Amino acid sequence: MKKTLAAALLVCMLGINTIPVFAKTSTDNSQKSPKVFKSMVKKSKHQKSDAYKYDYVNIQWWDNFNDSNLSGYINRAIQNNYDLKMATLAVEEYYQATKIQFASELPTIGAGFAPAYAKMPGKSSWDWSFATPAYVNYEADIFLKNRDKTKASKKQYEASQYDERAAYIAIAGAVGATYLNIVRLDKIIELQSKIVATRQDIYNLMLISNKEGLISTADTIRANKSLVAGQTELIEFQKQREKLMHALAVLIGESPDNISELAITPYDKIDFTGVIPEEISSDIIVQRPDYMKAETMVEKAGIDVRVAKKEFLPTINLTGVALFNASTLGSAWSTKGMLGALAAGAMLPLFTGGARVANLRLKKATYERLLQDYYKTNLTAIQEVNDSLVSVKKDREKMEATLKQAELEKNDYAYTQKKYNQGVISRLDLIQVQENLLSMDKLVAQQNIECMVDYIGLYKAVGSKL
Repeated sequence: MKKTLAAALLVCMLGINTIPVFAKTSTDNSQKSPKVFKSMVKKSKHQKSDAYKYDYVNIQWWDNFNDSNLSGYINRAIQNNYDLKMATLAVEEYYQATKIQFASELPTIGAGFAPAYAKMPGKSSWDWSFATPAYVNYEADIFLKNRDKTKASKKQYEASQYDERAAYIAIAGAVGATYLNIVRLDKIIELQSKIVATRQDIYNLMLISNKEGLISTADTIRANKSLVAGQTELIEFQKQREKLMHALAVLIGESPDNISELAITPYDKIDFTGVIPEEISSDIIVQRPDYMKAETMVEKAGIDVRVAKKEFLPTINLTGVALFNASTLGSAWSTKGMLGALAAGAMLPLFTGGARVANLRLKKATYERLLQDYYKTNLTAIQEVNDSLVSVKKDREKMEATLKQAELEKNDYAYTQKKYNQGVISRLDLIQVQENLLSMDKLVAQQNIECMVDYIGLYKAVGSKL
């Protein structure tokens, strides 16, 4: 028995880990590049191919813009965006957490080997002892408490998948909207440069007319102010474009320093050919990832309430222990030196300071809160879809009116040009009408891209199910 106790003590001591720690002070204060770390996460067997990611974003829908550059950037974002990588890794975390919880439904088995060289009391010599302890412990889940905990963990895992899908849709929408706004700014910068050149011509002509006494100095000053305002506006457009290019680079996982390598299709070559529905079925709304997540979290909360109720029931454990002990290695596993025990026990906390009651009330309150969030998500989904449909419809109507106005502006310019050719009006009058035409072209480009961004908004509102 003394050898047995000594062996057990040694087993406990073997569980202690000693780790030396060394500190080193760096004396190099020079600038260094960001440190690159190797990922420790390998692709698990449960993970599917990347095809599901393209299903998340409905990659075929993006072909409606007939722009290979835009489709390419959506693809690069799916592969390289760091927010999406984090969303996918979050799913992996919840998957592993579910496996950890499932392990609590299974028995725990342990074994070891502990050689010892010790001098026992009453002995004059040191002796060897070889112990092989083993144990089995199992919580008999007759009330299915651990099973319910695993179900709740699975629901959390499902919710993380909906979060992942929502992240992919959001990033795809952000890439599309950012790209189209860059296209818009390219066109506006082109037109604004022409407007600035036109205002420069107007100012130069007014300077000449002022010297000849045909117009006042006040008119010349106003023309100069208009020129400076146009130049300022052009600089602002250029700044906005630069910032959007930086944002696009980050969205597709590129360095903002490489924006010169990002190709942008000209405005005139983008033609959206998709069919935008006039109304959306409620069946599509309930497929939104946030809606499905809210529903899943309510289901999880219901399971949590059930688990909290089962905490009032006893916990039943079955335990088996075996210890083989011998003075020689050859007889280490003989039945002669075996010590074994089987035990079963039921434990029921009688007083926990009201913790179990409070926990049950907490889970019920959480369930009610998530239920209200589910109701709110339902209403918010309907609102966002309706808002998107209204934006698509009204902006399209506004675009049609603007196109009519632009056509009238073109006719007015053609008529003015004819009068100039006939010598009825001056070149200054012609240039001023030309500036109005350029401003109208800017408005058309602005509203046309707004309509396309509205389509993306509707795409996001219905969870990419267009």
